[in-house]
Amino acid sequence: MKWLNLLLCAFLLTSLVRADTPTTAPASTEPAPLKSYMGREIAQTMHYTGAEWLTRESREREEDCTTMLKQLDLKPGQTVVDFGCGNGFYTLKMAKLVAPNGKVLAVDIQPEMLDLCRQRAKDEKIDNVEEILCTATDPKLPAGKCDLILVVDVYHECSNPPDVLAALRKALGPHGRIALVEFRAEDPKVPIRPLHKMSKAQILKEWPANGFKLVDQFDGLPWQHLMFFERDDSTTQPAK
Repeated sequence: MKWLNLLLCAFLLTSLVRADTPTTAPASTEPAPLKSYMGREIAQTMHYTGAEWLTRESREREEDCTTMLKQLDLKPGQTVVDFGCGNGFYTLKMAKLVAPNGKVLAVDIQPEMLDLCRQRAKDEKIDNVEEILCTATDPKLPAGKCDLILVVDVYHECSNPPDVLAALRKALGPHGRIALVEFRAEDPKVPIRPLHKMSKAQILKEWPANGFKLVDQFDGLPWQHLMFFERDDSTTQPAK
């Protein structure tokens, strides 16, 4: 009977420990997503199930992707970022341009998108791409190492713009630039939902307020703005 009593005590002790153990996950340290920012409604992130749209046959004709890439002036050996890479449409193109000793950091918030990007790189035998799973506020980029960060049709979906811009700013190297591409809100002929467009005025309202300065722009794309930003060290506080 002694062993039975010991067994019963052990069972009761285990039950008490389990009862005291929290059953809920620890609270997230991520801030709540914003619904709007500086007068602009924030769009929802494109779901990975729509990734085929990123590699549609008509994209080159509609967006003149070749010309956009030429404007980036990428060089072999650079470390470049495809922020919001999706299934890697631009990731793989940039990887070829910075090869053999450069690399592309492919950043996305959806692991399924990164899986698609990884598989496409494998199929094309491209080995200088590093996939990075980011959060809504942190792109997980190395500080001060990035020569160029490409942000194509993604920024308007960022749910916490000040945090994202601060992190991107920190990731830029001494002469690093960000190439921002967004569908033109000023042009009603651009067949994109208004929520997924941005005007130059709105961009210039948000980016300089978060520590960036406009250093160049290209207006020759069919549907999109292409604007280049660098760090502006005279402005460091994010605009809320």
